[in-house]
Amino acid sequence: MTDETRHPLADLSATEALGRRIAALLRPGDIVALRGGLGAGKTTLARAIIAALGHVGEVPSPTFAIIQTYGPPDVSLPLVHADFYRLEDPMEVEELGLDDYLEDAALIAEWPEMAGGFAHDPACLEIHIETGGSERIAIARAGADWLERWG
Repeated sequence: MTDETRHPLADLSATEALGRRIAALLRPGDIVALRGGLGAGKTTLARAIIAALGHVGEVPSPTFAIIQTYGPPDVSLPLVHADFYRLEDPMEVEELGLDDYLEDAALIAEWPEMAGGFAHDPACLEIHIETGGSERIAIARAGADWLERWG
């Protein structure tokens, strides 16, 4: 990961704007790894990305299902939204069959560290949402495949 950028998330509108930016650049095979503590805003940002890809209606948190898929015409490109919070061992990702989903889809991964992390993957855009008091900031680190697009 290289090229760190900071994005203040003062309100929902700012989070939605970041979601639209990510969605506009997203390609099949990409990974958007969302990191941050409980309540930091990972699911809110994931919902903003999914809405910007064209989904209308509720976007359930995949906390219990672990994986939620979206496909055209509901969204502009196949997408997997995963929440790895409940995994006890990164090896459990293999049991989920995540690789099968990702052949032609992009991945939004909440709690990526519970799945072994994706930061080493050149197709990964890692977003770490930091909170301090009432302020939130998204720190983005672009993998090699994202550098030209994200810059």
